Parts: sequence; structure tokens; C-alpha cells
Amino acid sequence: MMMMSRSLFSDHSDAPPSPPAEAAASELSGPHWVARFPTSQRLEDLIEPFRTNVGRFIAALQAAGASVRISATYRPPERAYLMHYAKKLADGRLRAAEVPPMAGVPIEWVHATEAASRQAAAAMVRAYGIVYAPALRSRHTEGRAIDMTIDHAIGKTVETGDGSAVRVASLRVLHRVGASYGVIKLLSDPPHWSDDGH
Repeated sequence: MMMMSRSLFSDHSDAPPSPPAEAAASELSGPHWVARFPTSQRLEDLIEPFRTNVGRFIAALQAAGASVRISATYRPPERAYLMHYAKKLADGRLRAAEVPPMAGVPIEWVHATEAASRQAAAAMVRAYGIVYAPALRSRHTEGRAIDMTIDHAIGKTVETGDGSAVRVASLRVLHRVGASYGVIKLLSDPPHWSDDGH
């Protein structure tokens, strides 16, 4: 039960009501939200067996002389929510007042005008570096995907998942090597690999 504050209003029935805690904590949308709920770059945050499979694939690439830079593994659902609705709002596919709330994310999407709401969302999209419309639930939010940039693999001989050696003559061959470890390339998204190609 909420206790009344000891203030000048304590004994007056016309005292202004205290705002709900969640409303008081809400904060307008904008690019400052991008730093919150960060995406992991750690293999440890992936689920098994994908975590082990990716580790083996990366180890084989590095042993062959290739370099690997990981940009994303697990994406918290809160971040996926912010990215998903910022993009939809920025694109005009819904109005700010139509964005559903998410527990634990006290963001206020509605600004003074609809144009201002859309501008704030567009600033978030730019700050996130969004290219493709982000899904609310994806292989990243499930710990089943990794975004990584692989350099200097072409021309190298890499060990496959079954222990054989393959010369990587093209990206297609590199993708086959990944598949031998259960790490499947999504061709439409350059850095994205997952356990099922989605």
C-alpha cells in the first residue's frame, strides 16, 4: 500500500496525485537510447551447440591465417524492441501512440508532434546503423546468430568440420566450410551467420 508523503498536501483532499512510478521514469525517445541494452560480442552469450560450433569455425579460420572480427552475438529483447519500433515509426508505418510498451523499457515515443516523434525515431535508426528492418524476435535474440567480418580467408587452406582441408577459392567455398561446422551464412546480410541460415 502506498504511503502518503509528509508534505504540505498531507492533510488536504485536493492534493495532486503522485504520478505512477513508470510514467515518472519514462524518457523521450532519441539516439541516447542506442547505448542502452547493448548487443553482446561474446561467444559465451550464444547457446549450445552453436557457441561451440562457432568457436571451432573461428579457430579453424584463424589457424589458416584469416582474421575474424565479431560485431554482434546475443541481442537483448529490449534492444530488439527499440530497434524494431524505431524503424517502423521512422518509416511512417505506425504512429508514435501506437507503439506498444515493453516492460523494463521506460521509453516515451510520443513527442510534442507526430513529426517530432518520427524525427526522434529516425535519429535512433541512424545511430543504430539499421539497414534492414529489425525483427522483434530473431536468431540474435535467441543466441543463435553471430555477425562477423572475415578477412584474408580467400586463398587459405582451412580445416573443415569433419577434419578435411579445403582451399578457400571463393566466398561460396567459405560458406560451405562454415556449414560444415553448423554455422550457416545468410547471403542477404553480409556479416550474418546462424545455426539455420536465418
